[in-house]
Amino acid sequence: MRDIFIWLNDQLLRMQWLSDLVTLLVRDVFGLDPASQIGGSVHFFIYDVIKIFILLGVLIFTISYVQSYFPPERTRRILGQRQGIGANIVAALLGTITPFCSCSSIPLFIGFTSAGLPLAVTFSFLISSPLVDLASVILLASIFNWSIALAYVVIGLVLAVLGGTLIGWLKLEDQVEAFVYQSPVTDHDNDGKISRRERLSYARDQVIEIVHRVWIYVLIGVGIGAAIHNWVPETFISALLGQDKWWSVLVATLAGIPMYADIFGTLPIAEALVEKGVGLGTALAFMMAVTALSLPSMIMLKRVVKLPLLLVFIAIVTVGIILIGYIFNATAPLFV
Repeated sequence: MRDIFIWLNDQLLRMQWLSDLVTLLVRDVFGLDPASQIGGSVHFFIYDVIKIFILLGVLIFTISYVQSYFPPERTRRILGQRQGIGANIVAALLGTITPFCSCSSIPLFIGFTSAGLPLAVTFSFLISSPLVDLASVILLASIFNWSIALAYVVIGLVLAVLGGTLIGWLKLEDQVEAFVYQSPVTDHDNDGKISRRERLSYARDQVIEIVHRVWIYVLIGVGIGAAIHNWVPETFISALLGQDKWWSVLVATLAGIPMYADIFGTLPIAEALVEKGVGLGTALAFMMAVTALSLPSMIMLKRVVKLPLLLVFIAIVTVGIILIGYIFNATAPLFV
């Protein structure tokens, strides 16, 4: 049974068959040695791009079909039935089935807040939605392994629940812009009673929309990953972000904030960094900073919340990401 699982994981997630085909393409068609710098970069780029888009297409279609049972109005009603930390947990879990980037989550944040949901709940959702989703879990497993993917999910959910809870305790409702509370709330999703054909159509449209939104970031991320993997000296990476450097997590977190990309674009970079000797926690901290604290999403969030609440949100998430990075670095042998 274990051998069967390993074979399925290698062929379906890691797509070893695709890697072998790309090796033949690079060697026999392009005339390059896959072990050379140029050949290795070409192989890394082609293999990762194709693998990510195949997984994205299958996973987003499946997840979106499931998500069609949880439109925003129904999600709001589900959250409205919960109170206390239980509501935060449900909000964080619902965030995992919404394939949104941090910017796309802002309209849902407005809708939830205007509907009267507590800030603690809406911020748990806001943190979880871009940070942890089912597609990223599968992609993490395909690049690293299942123990790392599952640990990332657990720690991401914990950060979302604790972050939202802390914001709730601080009683910052007056730090939300007034127009948010006055936004109209729609409530006409027909209780999710749509036909199977409509669900399939919705899932197909989500694949098209999300791929259209992220394809450039995937290409950029894989390109950066290929350059790091084959051209940046390991000594340079180790000197800056090596596992023995106490500042590595801080640097990775700060480096991720100005960027804007989905987790799908940051995964190849994290993969290349880990292969160069960067700590697992350092690479994951970079990923989390890009997806949860990107500058464009913070600019958008500033339009709906006042500066004190924005700074509290940034501080809580930043400290959480840094702590997670150090924890993963310290416990990495357990996941490898």
